[in-house]
Amino acid sequence: MNFTHWVDAINEYVAANASHPIVTVVMWALSVIDGIFPVVPSESVVVALAAIGQPPWWILIPVAAFGAFCGDNLAYWIGRWLGRTKLLTGGERRRKMVTWATRQLRVRGPLVILVARYIPGGRVIVNAMAGATHYSYRVFVPIDVLASILWASYATAIGAGVSSAIGDNHLLAATIGIVGAIIIGAGLDQLIRRLFPSSDKDPEDEEADSADVQ
Repeated sequence: MNFTHWVDAINEYVAANASHPIVTVVMWALSVIDGIFPVVPSESVVVALAAIGQPPWWILIPVAAFGAFCGDNLAYWIGRWLGRTKLLTGGERRRKMVTWATRQLRVRGPLVILVARYIPGGRVIVNAMAGATHYSYRVFVPIDVLASILWASYATAIGAGVSSAIGDNHLLAATIGIVGAIIIGAGLDQLIRRLFPSSDKDPEDEEADSADVQ
């Protein structure tokens, strides 16, 4: 079974067992893992469950948000443990993302923590770099609480909105909701990249410019 089939299998399992309490636990776990391994389909699971209507939104949002918060904090402390130099290893694409995250945290820290989760891979890199650069944890936590709630609410609203628009066909609603979330996410990705352009500086230059945010 390749990775795509594995992801599809997770979504199918969740959709088929949405009313079972274990699915809420699975959703929480996927939201945590997504914080350090961004290809895990936590957002599509939240969208699908919201479209199906199980669990209800007043359980779905806080559980998904708490999972996202736990995953973000895990990435923060992994970054703190590894340090910035180790995070730079892994190819040119990662080097550019790490450099971008370092610069954005220094220039507009709270805002970039809020919006980075809508950039593919951005959530993990920004949170890990916040830890690696010793970004104040007392500042990071309340910002991340807000970011997690906004993300969970956004994913739930997409699923619930599509379900409301097309009626009782929950499987179709979940499918349309997931596709819509991907399209919206891609649009937000492009918008955020335009608003917060990457720096052409070398990581060593960024290191010289950067100071710990206390």
